[in-house]
Amino acid sequence: MCGINGFYSQSSSKFNNVIEKMNQALSHRGPDNTGIWLDRNSGIVLGHQRLSILDLSSAGDQPMQSNSGRHIITYNGEIYNHLELRSDLERSNSTIKWQGNSDTETLLEAVDYWGIETVLKKIDGMFAFGIWDQKKRSLILARDRIGEKPIYFGWQGNGNNKTFLFSSELKALKIHPEFYGEINRDAISLQLRHNCIPAPHTIYKNIYKLLPGYYLELREDNLKEGFLPQSKIYWSLSERATYGNNKKFLNNEEEIKNNLENQLQLSVKKQMISDVPIGAFLSGGIDSSTIVALMQLQSNHPIKTFTIGFSEDDYSEAEYAKKIAKHLGTDHTELYITPKMATDVIPKLPTIYDEPFSDSSQIPTFLVSQLAKQQVKVSLSGDGGDELFGGYNRYTMSKKFWKIFRLMPLSLRKILKSRIHSISPKNWNKISYLLPGSDQYANFGDKMHKGANTLEADNLLDLYYVLCSHWQNPSEVVINSKEPGTLLTKFRPDLTSLNDQQQMMVLDFLTYLPDDILVKVDRSAMASSLETRAPFLDHKLIEYVFKIPQSLKFRNGSGKWILRKILNQYIPKNMTERPKMGFALPLDAWLRGPLRDWAEDLLDEKKLNHEGYFISEIVKRKWLEHLSGKRNWQSDLWDVLMFQAWLRENH
Repeated sequence: MCGINGFYSQSSSKFNNVIEKMNQALSHRGPDNTGIWLDRNSGIVLGHQRLSILDLSSAGDQPMQSNSGRHIITYNGEIYNHLELRSDLERSNSTIKWQGNSDTETLLEAVDYWGIETVLKKIDGMFAFGIWDQKKRSLILARDRIGEKPIYFGWQGNGNNKTFLFSSELKALKIHPEFYGEINRDAISLQLRHNCIPAPHTIYKNIYKLLPGYYLELREDNLKEGFLPQSKIYWSLSERATYGNNKKFLNNEEEIKNNLENQLQLSVKKQMISDVPIGAFLSGGIDSSTIVALMQLQSNHPIKTFTIGFSEDDYSEAEYAKKIAKHLGTDHTELYITPKMATDVIPKLPTIYDEPFSDSSQIPTFLVSQLAKQQVKVSLSGDGGDELFGGYNRYTMSKKFWKIFRLMPLSLRKILKSRIHSISPKNWNKISYLLPGSDQYANFGDKMHKGANTLEADNLLDLYYVLCSHWQNPSEVVINSKEPGTLLTKFRPDLTSLNDQQQMMVLDFLTYLPDDILVKVDRSAMASSLETRAPFLDHKLIEYVFKIPQSLKFRNGSGKWILRKILNQYIPKNMTERPKMGFALPLDAWLRGPLRDWAEDLLDEKKLNHEGYFISEIVKRKWLEHLSGKRNWQSDLWDVLMFQAWLRENH
């Protein structure tokens, strides 16, 4: 894993000095080596910070130039099928001379021989890269199909100083003297709704994220004119999902399960290839347990596994993870987080994430990455399993809710919503203890309050959108903002051939996964110079799973049925069958306790009014209600707090 940088400028006087500083800003992503390449005549500068994983020798250093001299690349990622591509290239081009064994060189020579469009369709992996084509005089930026690796880009400056910038992280762009960084108020509204800023938007005007499965080519005349062409798609998840649904497997259940297990084993095997120590995150849930079980199956020594726990039992899965690790025979390490540990991480968050990001599981994710880095350089995770196999509660709960809601007049639903919100989450939790099977209702009060917001939905997908939202009307609290359209609203893909549950899963795959989950994991891990890999996100595995009938994913009122069947061959059912908890913090209690002074300082009314981003009265009301225990506003408040902390650090 690495950090990439680059820019185009007609003003070449500070090329070396600027790119060196931009590289330094990304040293955490690649502490093993730094490199630059520039062409003063073309105005192109490329930078790179290397984290050595495959071919640890200097033959893998970047930026790297192809044998022909035509292409120069700065690349971040792993190409898992690079050895197969090498063989194909050798058969097609007998004169090729390899300088080393890195996947970077394979990718570069493949582009040199086949061209960018063919190569993007051939490669299997996670990546973001920039390539300068000296023959066509064009700059190409590309991002992997699912969005595991980040790339930011955009024009800054004016006149002769107008500069095109790109990088793995915003912190490097901010080094460039032409970066002016005007805050995008509309993006703040998006952050308050989704706890992240969805691609292609960023917190800064005229700076964008490249969408997953897309590439962008700027020809020399584009660069000279300061023009930004449309990016091009080379792989569409929504199209693959629709195609898979139309080509469902007709095999029997056992055959589909066995084939799926083989596909999973293959994906895990590919992603275990490394020239450095490798391990895995183990939460104790179905997804990470499956990945670890298949890793241990294919390893002749105990796999190193890592987990985070909390002293608050309602939030901790560490004990479950420990039992699973013991059963599988892994070399397990765990860390129990204290409020002090969380408090120590919080000041680092604005620097780690570069733009406001408020998924509170960012804290344990950073801490488990730090923990893993002490022993390994690469860690596999179970990310993507929920979106692929239907693991989120909203997929089943929304369907149940809508069956009831559509029978009730809207006026009655509004009254019911008000009544539910009149009871605090704490008291709802007490009520849940009186219900049959009370151990099934984790965080019952929070779920009741969030569920109540869906009572005003017009249809099932509107209901899903409410469940995906923190602030329901963020533009009402962010001053002078208008919420932009996203893939969940104005730019929703055509998924009409899929049923409602399938549409929700695809939309999560397109939005929540790359914009929240993968951002959280990439930035947290890279801040510790740790590479992460997600076997569930192998695009061939994804295309296979899209063909599996829905009845094999959802059964008996829950998702992941077929994945559970595979996992139960390795781990007893009673070790993994329990309510989904996620990687959550006891944030509600911490905001009333050890984090209270920090939060009150950031939410000070005078400060909010002076800064002019939020209507302070609305924020203050939620803060006071939270402190009193009347409501649990932890998510809404964390959204504001993470913006405030970012603003303090960056402006």
